Amino acid sequence: MALERVRIVLVEPSHPGNIGGAARAMKNMCLSRLYLVRPEAFPAPEATARAAGADDILDTAVVCADLATALHGCQRVFATSARPRQLAVPVITPRACGAAVAQASAVGGVAVVFGREDAGLTNAELSLAGQLVQIPTATHFSSLNLAAAVQVLAYEILVAWNAQIVAIAEEAPEPIASHEALEAFYVQMEHTLVELNMLDPQNPRRLMLRMRRLFNRAHLENTEVNLLRGILSAALGRKYRWLEKVRKPDHL
Repeated sequence: MALERVRIVLVEPSHPGNIGGAARAMKNMCLSRLYLVRPEAFPAPEATARAAGADDILDTAVVCADLATALHGCQRVFATSARPRQLAVPVITPRACGAAVAQASAVGGVAVVFGREDAGLTNAELSLAGQLVQIPTATHFSSLNLAAAVQVLAYEILVAWNAQIVAIAEEAPEPIASHEALEAFYVQMEHTLVELNMLDPQNPRRLMLRMRRLFNRAHLENTEVNLLRGILSAALGRKYRWLEKVRKPDHL
């Protein structure tokens, strides 16, 4: 699953409870790879308590000495910031970030980086990212809890990933039945209708022509043709079994 290529990176988290809260938010949204850069206290009982069942994410969390190490192997990096920065880095919304992460994770590693609870990320750390993400908040109260910020981004990533899966499914429908498959179906249908006395081969009129028009409009898929042929076979088999039963002599 491509979401396994998505890393949530927390830089110098000072409260182990926030680490646990972030792990819980990740598991809620099908993310599993947690990276911690110089956490003040980890592992810790408070982290486990706040994880509330996401212990597996804490158990597999990768602790790194610096941000560059945590980003090793990633093709795309997104960094979060609560305040405007004078950097030559494009700023995007969480929704745009979710879509970009979902798309990029299909082909390579992606990291979403969150900064310190009190000071966020330094400009040097932000410079390692290709794009900056800002979560819209009230102008007079813009500071988000670290775990809450992770929840927002993780949610947008999962929503975008699910939409991408639906789009792929819609773009790649079941193959349409070939001309040869349809012709074999029509031959079987005609034979079955004759056997069921629904079509007079000496006076067919326009029955088969109408049936062809009906099914040609439906643009039948391979599985649908197979299903219909199975129904025809079952109908004919039931007739033969009935004839065999009525022809069988009674035994006293």
